[in-house]
Amino acid sequence: MRILLAEDDPMLGDGLRAGLRQLGFQVDWVRDGVAAERELGTGDYAAAVLDIGLPQKDGLEVLQALRQRRIVTPVLILTARDAVPDRILGLDLGADDYVVKPVDLHELGARLRSLVRRAHGQVQDVLHCGAVVLDPSARQVRLEGESVALSTREFDLLHVLMLNAGRVMSREQLEQQLYSWGYEVESNAIEVHIHHLRRKLFPDVIQTVRGIGYTVPRTQDSP
Repeated sequence: MRILLAEDDPMLGDGLRAGLRQLGFQVDWVRDGVAAERELGTGDYAAAVLDIGLPQKDGLEVLQALRQRRIVTPVLILTARDAVPDRILGLDLGADDYVVKPVDLHELGARLRSLVRRAHGQVQDVLHCGAVVLDPSARQVRLEGESVALSTREFDLLHVLMLNAGRVMSREQLEQQLYSWGYEVESNAIEVHIHHLRRKLFPDVIQTVRGIGYTVPRTQDSP
């Protein structure tokens, strides 16, 4: 899933971007509040990590502006250990969660997965579609109890579709969720990944809605 990281500290930002990528996130990194507000206003992000102390426009101002524009992207704020008033204000302004610096990378990843899950109305971290079970934290997929080897892109594509079960997603929407800045996307990349998923799982796990896109039917979900 694709997230926006807004952090002006070069060392911390570079470390968070690299670490979150290792955890399976696609990360776009900006270093000031103006850029963060612009990208969140135009990009299709699953979530955002927003530092409070950004230059040009601080993180709380960015958050307030986003919520006033009815942009509902889940936002996790980064704050200093002693900044309790900032944490309270951030939550009151519409932040969904916060993490205190110094950041534990695995906690940050778990909190982001939780935000995305709740934003899609999912109660549990593990997703079900018939005999297919997807575990985002372990990055594992099982079919009828047996592990299925998927490429990174195949896993991410299946994850996005299962999070949005019942919703038809266009190729463009899927590309926006799967690729961060700097990646060259071949015109048939999504179709190729879907072909591989159908072959490795079963043909009906992903349905094509001609002329619109692809969907995983909600009726296949297991409790």
